[in-house]
Order: sequence, then C-alpha cells, then structure tokens
Amino acid sequence: MKSEKEVIEEMQLVCEQMVIDDIEENPDCENEFFDCACCGQYKSLAGSIRYGEYRLCNDCVLLAEVSFELGKIKDIQELIDGMEDKRLEAMCDFIKKDQKSIEN
Repeated sequence: MKSEKEVIEEMQLVCEQMVIDDIEENPDCENEFFDCACCGQYKSLAGSIRYGEYRLCNDCVLLAEVSFELGKIKDIQELIDGMEDKRLEAMCDFIKKDQKSIEN
C-alpha cells in the first residue's frame, strides 16, 4: 500500500501531465478560462476535468483524485460541499476587486 506522500506525489505528476497533454492537443485551452465549481476561482481550462455536472480546475482535480485514492471522499459532491467556504471566499474577493475597479 502506498503512503499518503507517495499518492500525492504520483497524482501531482499525473495532473501536471494532464495540463501538458491538453495544451499539446489544443494550445488555445491554456488561455481559455472558467469558474471552477469546486474552489470558485477563475482558472485555465488546461488540465481541468468534468465530474458529472461539475468542471474542476487542475488544482481541484489533484485534490479530488488524492481524496478518492486515500478514501477521504466517496463522490465529487462531498468535495464540492467541503469546499463551500473556499468558493464563498473567492466570490467575495472577486466582488471586492470589482468594486475597487468601479471606484477608480
């Protein structure tokens, strides 16, 4: 059985390769962005994955896959629910930045 560290390191390499593969297949995807359903941040499409109705950025894919591998979550909804505070924080930061740009 792999240690947590080995699982994380292995999945980091897999996720890094996903970004590289996506960019090689479609160079434009590096500059195409979306709002990640998990962390709420505006992230590059490169390396992202759709889990059912949710599209996750590469960072959240890493988090999801490590969590699955270590048995921390059973389905993607558990991760989405667990990241609610992070999404709210991202929305608040966006609103603050947007408000500052309007004021200037």
